[in-house]
Amino acid sequence: MRKIVLLLLSLLFLIVSADAQTTSSKNKKKKPRITAKAWLIADSNGKILKGSNVEDVHSIASVTKLMTAIVVLDAKQKLDEKITSSTRRQEMQIALVHSVNHAADNLCNSYPGGYEACIKAMNVKALKLKMLNTSFKDATGLSEENVSTASDLIKLVAAAQYYPEIVKAAQTQTVKIQIRKRWFIFRNTNPIIGRKYKFIVSKTGFTQAAGGCIVLMIDSEVGKRIIVVLGSKNAHTRIPEAEFIIKSAKLN
Repeated sequence: MRKIVLLLLSLLFLIVSADAQTTSSKNKKKKPRITAKAWLIADSNGKILKGSNVEDVHSIASVTKLMTAIVVLDAKQKLDEKITSSTRRQEMQIALVHSVNHAADNLCNSYPGGYEACIKAMNVKALKLKMLNTSFKDATGLSEENVSTASDLIKLVAAAQYYPEIVKAAQTQTVKIQIRKRWFIFRNTNPIIGRKYKFIVSKTGFTQAAGGCIVLMIDSEVGKRIIVVLGSKNAHTRIPEAEFIIKSAKLN
Protein backbone atom coordinates (compact mmCIF):
# COMPACT_ATOMS: atom_id res chain seq x y z
CA MET A 1 0.00 0.00 0.00
CA ARG A 2 2.79 2.37 0.94
CA LYS A 3 4.52 1.71 -2.38
CA ILE A 4 1.32 2.54 -4.29
CA VAL A 5 0.92 5.83 -2.42
CA LEU A 6 4.55 6.78 -3.12
CA LEU A 7 4.11 5.90 -6.78
CA LEU A 8 0.97 8.06 -7.04
CA LEU A 9 2.72 10.97 -5.34
CA SER A 10 5.65 10.65 -7.76
CA LEU A 11 3.33 10.69 -10.75
CA LEU A 12 1.51 13.74 -9.37
CA PHE A 13 4.84 15.56 -8.91
CA LEU A 14 5.87 14.81 -12.49
CA ILE A 15 2.55 16.09 -13.87
CA VAL A 16 2.74 19.33 -11.86
CA SER A 17 6.38 19.90 -12.91
CA ALA A 18 5.61 19.33 -16.58
CA ASP A 19 2.65 21.73 -16.41
CA ALA A 20 4.79 24.40 -14.74
CA GLN A 21 7.48 24.04 -17.41
CA THR A 22 4.88 24.32 -20.20
CA THR A 23 3.39 27.46 -18.63
CA SER A 24 6.85 28.97 -18.20
CA SER A 25 7.72 28.18 -21.82
CA LYS A 26 4.48 29.81 -23.04
CA ASN A 27 5.14 32.93 -20.99
CA LYS A 28 8.63 33.22 -22.43
CA LYS A 29 7.21 33.04 -25.95
CA LYS A 30 4.52 35.60 -25.18
CA LYS A 31 6.75 38.13 -23.44
CA PRO A 32 10.33 38.20 -24.74
CA ARG A 33 12.41 40.50 -22.58
CA ILE A 34 13.52 43.81 -24.11
CA THR A 35 17.08 44.40 -23.00
CA ALA A 36 17.31 47.83 -24.66
CA LYS A 37 17.93 50.70 -22.27
CA ALA A 38 15.72 52.95 -24.40
CA TRP A 39 13.27 52.22 -27.20
CA LEU A 40 10.25 53.63 -28.98
CA ILE A 41 7.89 53.41 -31.89
CA ALA A 42 6.56 56.62 -33.44
CA ASP A 43 4.27 57.55 -36.30
CA SER A 44 5.26 59.53 -39.40
CA ASN A 45 4.55 62.81 -37.57
CA GLY A 46 7.01 61.93 -34.82
CA LYS A 47 4.33 61.15 -32.25
CA ILE A 48 5.60 58.47 -29.84
CA LEU A 49 3.09 55.61 -29.66
CA LYS A 50 5.03 53.41 -27.21
CA GLY A 51 8.42 53.71 -25.60
CA SER A 52 10.69 53.57 -22.60
CA ASN A 53 13.36 56.03 -21.39
CA VAL A 54 12.96 58.03 -24.59
CA GLU A 55 14.73 61.14 -23.22
CA ASP A 56 17.75 59.32 -21.75
CA VAL A 57 21.08 60.16 -23.41
CA HIS A 58 23.03 57.20 -24.81
CA SER A 59 25.98 56.53 -27.09
CA ILE A 60 24.61 55.72 -30.55
CA ALA A 61 27.53 53.93 -32.26
CA SER A 62 27.16 53.62 -36.06
CA VAL A 63 23.70 55.19 -36.15
CA THR A 64 26.03 58.22 -36.46
CA LYS A 65 26.64 57.32 -40.11
CA LEU A 66 23.14 58.48 -41.04
CA MET A 67 24.13 62.02 -40.10
CA THR A 68 27.50 61.66 -41.84
CA ALA A 69 25.70 60.72 -45.05
CA ILE A 70 23.16 63.53 -44.68
CA VAL A 71 25.72 66.34 -44.38
CA VAL A 72 27.79 64.95 -47.27
CA LEU A 73 24.67 64.82 -49.45
CA ASP A 74 23.69 68.32 -48.30
CA ALA A 75 27.10 69.57 -49.51
CA LYS A 76 26.10 68.41 -53.03
CA GLN A 77 29.51 66.98 -53.83
CA LYS A 78 29.84 64.80 -56.92
CA LEU A 79 28.89 61.28 -55.90
CA ASP A 80 30.82 59.65 -58.73
CA GLU A 81 34.05 61.48 -57.93
CA LYS A 82 36.85 59.21 -56.78
CA ILE A 83 37.91 60.14 -53.25
CA THR A 84 40.04 57.02 -52.57
CA SER A 85 40.25 53.94 -54.75
CA SER A 86 36.44 54.20 -54.66
CA THR A 87 33.93 56.91 -55.52
CA ARG A 88 32.05 58.98 -52.97
CA ARG A 89 28.88 57.06 -53.86
CA GLN A 90 30.57 53.70 -53.21
CA GLU A 91 32.03 54.88 -49.91
CA MET A 92 28.57 56.05 -48.86
CA GLN A 93 26.99 52.74 -49.83
CA ILE A 94 29.40 50.63 -47.79
CA ALA A 95 29.24 53.07 -44.86
CA LEU A 96 25.45 52.78 -44.73
CA VAL A 97 24.95 49.16 -45.80
CA HIS A 98 27.88 47.40 -44.13
CA SER A 99 28.75 50.16 -41.61
CA VAL A 100 32.39 50.35 -42.73
CA ASN A 101 34.14 52.85 -40.45
CA HIS A 102 36.93 53.93 -42.80
CA ALA A 103 34.31 54.67 -45.48
CA ALA A 104 32.59 57.15 -43.15
CA ASP A 105 35.98 58.70 -42.33
CA ASN A 106 36.76 58.97 -46.06
CA LEU A 107 33.48 60.81 -46.65
CA CYS A 108 34.35 63.35 -43.96
CA ASN A 109 37.99 63.64 -45.05
CA SER A 110 36.82 64.69 -48.54
CA TYR A 111 34.17 67.09 -47.19
CA PRO A 112 34.65 70.80 -48.07
CA GLY A 113 37.02 72.11 -45.41
CA GLY A 114 38.03 68.63 -44.27
CA TYR A 115 37.18 66.31 -41.40
CA GLU A 116 36.62 68.90 -38.67
CA ALA A 117 34.33 70.91 -40.96
CA CYS A 118 32.31 67.75 -41.57
CA ILE A 119 31.86 67.06 -37.85
CA LYS A 120 30.88 70.69 -37.29
CA ALA A 121 28.29 70.38 -40.07
CA MET A 122 26.88 67.26 -38.39
CA ASN A 123 26.38 69.14 -35.12
CA VAL A 124 24.90 72.16 -36.90
CA LYS A 125 22.46 69.87 -38.75
CA ALA A 126 21.46 68.28 -35.44
CA LEU A 127 20.58 71.73 -34.08
CA LYS A 128 18.59 72.56 -37.22
CA LEU A 129 16.62 69.36 -36.73
CA LYS A 130 16.08 70.38 -33.08
CA MET A 131 18.01 67.36 -31.83
CA LEU A 132 18.96 69.26 -28.69
CA ASN A 133 20.41 66.29 -26.78
CA THR A 134 22.61 65.08 -29.64
CA SER A 135 26.33 65.57 -30.16
CA PHE A 136 28.90 64.18 -32.62
CA LYS A 137 32.66 63.85 -32.15
CA ASP A 138 33.51 61.61 -35.11
CA ALA A 139 32.05 60.36 -38.39
CA THR A 140 31.85 56.67 -37.50
CA GLY A 141 30.27 56.34 -34.07
CA LEU A 142 33.34 54.73 -32.51
CA SER A 143 33.52 57.66 -30.10
CA GLU A 144 31.52 57.16 -26.89
CA GLU A 145 30.80 60.88 -27.08
CA ASN A 146 28.54 60.48 -30.10
CA VAL A 147 25.32 60.63 -28.12
CA SER A 148 21.60 61.15 -28.60
CA THR A 149 18.20 60.16 -27.24
CA ALA A 150 15.54 57.91 -28.73
CA SER A 151 13.25 60.92 -29.14
CA ASP A 152 15.96 62.95 -30.91
CA LEU A 153 16.64 60.08 -33.31
CA ILE A 154 13.03 60.21 -34.52
CA LYS A 155 13.99 63.53 -36.14
CA LEU A 156 17.14 62.08 -37.73
CA VAL A 157 15.26 59.14 -39.23
CA ALA A 158 12.44 61.41 -40.43
CA ALA A 159 14.98 63.66 -42.18
CA ALA A 160 16.87 60.69 -43.68
CA GLN A 161 13.82 59.44 -45.61
CA TYR A 162 14.18 62.35 -48.08
CA TYR A 163 17.65 61.29 -49.28
CA PRO A 164 17.43 58.72 -52.11
CA GLU A 165 20.94 57.35 -51.41
CA ILE A 166 19.98 56.60 -47.81
CA VAL A 167 16.68 54.98 -48.81
CA LYS A 168 18.48 52.88 -51.41
CA ALA A 169 20.95 51.66 -48.78
CA ALA A 170 18.04 50.69 -46.51
CA GLN A 171 16.72 48.42 -49.26
CA THR A 172 20.06 46.92 -50.34
CA GLN A 173 21.06 43.45 -49.13
CA THR A 174 24.57 43.44 -50.61
CA VAL A 175 26.90 45.92 -52.27
CA LYS A 176 29.50 44.75 -54.82
CA ILE A 177 32.42 47.05 -55.51
CA GLN A 178 35.30 46.43 -57.90
CA ILE A 179 38.66 47.86 -56.83
CA ARG A 180 41.25 47.34 -59.52
CA LYS A 181 40.76 43.68 -60.51
CA ARG A 182 39.14 42.46 -57.29
CA TRP A 183 35.47 42.40 -56.34
CA PHE A 184 34.43 43.05 -52.76
CA ILE A 185 31.02 42.10 -51.37
CA PHE A 186 29.51 43.96 -48.41
CA ARG A 187 26.39 42.57 -46.74
CA ASN A 188 23.81 44.66 -44.93
CA THR A 189 24.23 44.68 -41.15
CA ASN A 190 20.43 44.41 -40.92
CA PRO A 191 19.88 40.74 -41.94
CA ILE A 192 16.13 41.07 -42.50
CA ILE A 193 16.52 43.61 -45.33
CA GLY A 194 14.77 42.18 -48.38
CA ARG A 195 12.98 39.51 -46.34
CA LYS A 196 10.63 41.42 -44.06
CA TYR A 197 8.90 44.77 -44.09
CA LYS A 198 9.27 47.64 -46.53
CA PHE A 199 12.26 49.58 -45.26
CA ILE A 200 12.65 53.29 -45.93
CA VAL A 201 15.50 53.95 -43.48
CA SER A 202 17.68 51.41 -41.66
CA LYS A 203 20.90 51.81 -39.71
CA THR A 204 22.43 49.56 -37.10
CA GLY A 205 25.17 50.23 -34.57
CA PHE A 206 27.18 48.50 -31.88
CA THR A 207 30.02 49.34 -29.54
CA GLN A 208 30.68 48.19 -25.98
CA ALA A 209 29.63 51.63 -24.74
CA ALA A 210 26.48 51.87 -26.86
CA GLY A 211 25.33 48.26 -26.87
CA GLY A 212 23.16 47.13 -29.76
CA CYS A 213 21.39 49.96 -31.58
CA ILE A 214 19.08 50.19 -34.55
CA VAL A 215 16.90 52.88 -36.09
CA LEU A 216 14.28 52.07 -38.71
CA MET A 217 11.52 53.57 -40.74
CA ILE A 218 9.15 51.03 -42.25
CA ASP A 219 6.07 51.40 -44.40
CA SER A 220 3.30 49.39 -42.74
CA GLU A 221 -0.39 48.81 -43.39
CA VAL A 222 -1.18 51.70 -41.04
CA GLY A 223 1.42 54.09 -42.46
CA LYS A 224 5.07 54.88 -41.85
CA ARG A 225 6.47 53.95 -38.46
CA ILE A 226 9.81 54.84 -36.86
CA ILE A 227 11.47 52.36 -34.49
CA VAL A 228 14.46 53.20 -32.29
CA VAL A 229 16.36 50.72 -30.10
CA LEU A 230 19.31 51.90 -27.99
CA GLY A 231 21.50 49.98 -25.57
CA SER A 232 20.30 46.49 -26.42
CA LYS A 233 22.33 43.69 -24.81
CA ASN A 234 24.42 43.02 -27.92
CA ALA A 235 24.49 43.05 -31.71
CA HIS A 236 22.32 39.91 -31.84
CA THR A 237 19.45 41.16 -29.67
CA ARG A 238 18.78 44.53 -31.33
CA ILE A 239 16.89 43.19 -34.36
CA PRO A 240 14.68 40.63 -32.52
CA GLU A 241 13.79 43.41 -30.09
CA ALA A 242 12.96 45.81 -32.93
CA GLU A 243 10.79 43.09 -34.49
CA PHE A 244 9.04 42.48 -31.16
CA ILE A 245 8.25 46.20 -30.92
CA ILE A 246 6.86 46.14 -34.48
CA LYS A 247 4.71 43.07 -33.75
CA SER A 248 3.47 44.47 -30.44
CA ALA A 249 2.25 47.53 -32.35
CA LYS A 250 0.35 45.14 -34.69
CA LEU A 251 1.80 46.60 -37.87
CA ASN A 252 1.84 43.32 -39.77
